[in-house]
Amino acid sequence: MIYFLYDILLWVALVGIIPYHLYRSASRGRRAAFAERFGSVSRERVATLGGKEIIWVHAVSVGETMAAKPLLKALRQRFPEKKIVLSNVTETGRSIGEKLPEVDLCIYLPFDYRFAVRRVLQALRPSLVVIVETEIWPNFLRTAAEMGIPSVMVNGRISDRSFGRYLKLGWFFRPVLAHFSALCMQTDEDARRITAIGAAPARVHVTKNLKYDLPSSVLSPEQRSLLKKEYGIPVSLPVLTAGSTHAGEEEMVLAAYRAILAAGHACLLILVPRHPERAPQVGDLLRKDGIPFTLRSELEGTGKDFHGGEVLLVDRVGELMRLYSLSDLVFVGGSLVPTGGHNVLEPASLGVPVVFGPHMSNFREIAAMILEAGGGIQVPDGTELAVVLEGLLTDGERRTSMGRRGVALMDENRGATDRHMEIIASLLK
Repeated sequence: MIYFLYDILLWVALVGIIPYHLYRSASRGRRAAFAERFGSVSRERVATLGGKEIIWVHAVSVGETMAAKPLLKALRQRFPEKKIVLSNVTETGRSIGEKLPEVDLCIYLPFDYRFAVRRVLQALRPSLVVIVETEIWPNFLRTAAEMGIPSVMVNGRISDRSFGRYLKLGWFFRPVLAHFSALCMQTDEDARRITAIGAAPARVHVTKNLKYDLPSSVLSPEQRSLLKKEYGIPVSLPVLTAGSTHAGEEEMVLAAYRAILAAGHACLLILVPRHPERAPQVGDLLRKDGIPFTLRSELEGTGKDFHGGEVLLVDRVGELMRLYSLSDLVFVGGSLVPTGGHNVLEPASLGVPVVFGPHMSNFREIAAMILEAGGGIQVPDGTELAVVLEGLLTDGERRTSMGRRGVALMDENRGATDRHMEIIASLLK
C-alpha cells in the first residue's frame, strides 16, 4: 500500500518535476539529461564498462562526492577487477565526479519511478549499490532488492532537523529501510536515530565519518607560493577564503571584509558561493559596495595581479580545495544562515584555520570536535565574524597553531574507510 501511495504522489509530482529541471538546467547553462533521469543510459556508455562486475556508488551532490573520495579510492584498490559507476543528482556533483580517476562511468540517478530505476538497474546489473549519506529512494531500493542486488548506506547521518520528520513517517520508512543490507552510520546517535525510524538493529553499524579520511596535505611555503602565482596573487598578500556561502551570508562576509580593510589590514578575499550560478547576484552585491572583483572564469590569460581590497569571485566548481590550500584563513559558509553548515574538515585537512557560524546541525559532531581540538572558532553572527577574522589575520602564530591542531584532529580520527570496507567486502562475497 505504501508504494502504491508513493507512486501516485510521484506521478502527480511529474507535472512540476519536468518544468523545474528544464528551468534549472537552462538557468545553469547545462543540458537537462532527461534520458538518464528516466533511466536510459546509452549502450555505448555501458559498453565502456567491458561487461565487468560493477559497484554502483551514489552521491547526491558535491559534499557527498567529496566525502566518498577515500571510499572510492579504497574500492579501486581492493577490487581492481570491478568497474565503478558513480551517480549524482546535481550537475555540480557530477562535474566533480567526472574528474575522479577511480570512477569509470558517471550518470545521473534516475527519478524514482519504477520503470526508470528498473531500466538502469537492468542495464548495469551492479553487484552492489553504495549510497552515500542518507539518500532513501523507495522504488530504487525496492527494485534493487527484488533483483537480488544488495544496498548499503555509507557515512549515514540523520540531522537534527530531519529526525522528527522521519519519526513521524516511520510507518513509511520502516519497510523501505528493510531493503538495506547494511547501514553504516557516522555516530552512535545517528545509529540510534536510524533504528528509531525503523532500521533493523542487526544491520546498523557505527563506522565513523569518512570525511576524516580526507588526506592531510599541507603545502610547503614553496608550493603555496607557486599556487598563489597561478592565480595572480602576490606571495606576501594574505588570503581570506569564504567557501560554500549561501544567500544572506555574503552580505555579512563583505561587511567583515570592509571592516578588516578599514582597520588597515591589506588582504584578498576569495568568495566561493556554494552554487556557482549565484555568482551574478553576488557580483551585484560587490558592485553595490564598490569592491573591485574578478570572476574566476575570466581570470585566465588576463595577466591579472591582485591587490589588497579586491575579490576573486569563483563562478565554477572543482577548485575549492586548491583555494583553501593557498589561504591563510577560511570561513566555511552555510553556517551563518540556517542551512546546517558545510564541511569544516576540508580546510582543516590542509592545515588552514577555520571559522564558522552557529548553524552546524548537519555537522554537529565535527563542529564540536574541531572546537575542542582548537582547530576552529565558532562565531554567533556577522558582527563577531569581523572581530574574529581581523584578530586571526593579524596573529600568524595563532593561525599556525590552529592549522596544526586541525591536521592532528584528522590524523587522530582516521579509519572510517577501513571500517566501511569490511562491511562492503562481506556483501560482495
